[in-house]
Amino acid sequence: MKLIYSPASPFVRKVSVLIHELDLSDKVALVPVSTTAFNPSTDARAANPLGKIPALVLDDGPTLIDSRVICRYLNDLVGAPFYPADRLWDVLTLEALTDGIMEAAVSMVYETRLRPEALQSSEWIEAQWDKVSHALAALETFGFKAQTGPLNMAQLALACALGYLDFRHEARNWRQAHPRLTDWYKGMESRSSLRASTPIN
Repeated sequence: MKLIYSPASPFVRKVSVLIHELDLSDKVALVPVSTTAFNPSTDARAANPLGKIPALVLDDGPTLIDSRVICRYLNDLVGAPFYPADRLWDVLTLEALTDGIMEAAVSMVYETRLRPEALQSSEWIEAQWDKVSHALAALETFGFKAQTGPLNMAQLALACALGYLDFRHEARNWRQAHPRLTDWYKGMESRSSLRASTPIN
C-alpha cells in the first residue's frame, strides 16, 4: 500500500497515528507531496480527483480517499478495536466533530497563507474559529460518550485535532478555557503514535 501524504495535514496525521497503533508501518509506503488547495500536486490529483490528501493506494484494489474511510479500512484490515460495534455511532459522531475542527482550522490557515493579504477576510477567519470554539466548549463538558472508555479512533482523531491547533494556531491558546480537555490531551499526546507523527514546520 502507498499513502499519499503531507505530514503537516491533520487528516494525514490521523491515518499516520492509526498506522503506528496497528503496527502497519512496514506495510504502508509513504509518498510525500507538496500540495495546496490552489495548486494540488500531480500525485495527489492522480490518486484523488479532488486533489486532496490523504489517499491510500491499495496493492490490489481501488484507491481510498478521505481519512475516515482510510481509517475504517485499516482498522478492519487487521481486525482492530478502534471502531467497536457496540459504540460505533458514538465513535463516528465524535470523529466527525473532530474532522470539523480540523476543517475549520485548516481553512483559517488557507485564508492567511494562500490568499493575498488584500483579499483575506478577518470575518471568515473568525467564523471558522467560532466553529472550533463551540466544538471545544462541547468537548470540555465530555458530552460525547466516545471521549472516554477504551481507546478508539475518535479519541485518536481528537488528539490530532488538538495537536493541529497547537501547531498552526498556538496564539489562540485553546487550553486556557478548557482545563479538563487539556488534562485529557496531556495523557494522549504522550502516546508513541502521537509523538512519532508530530508535525514540524
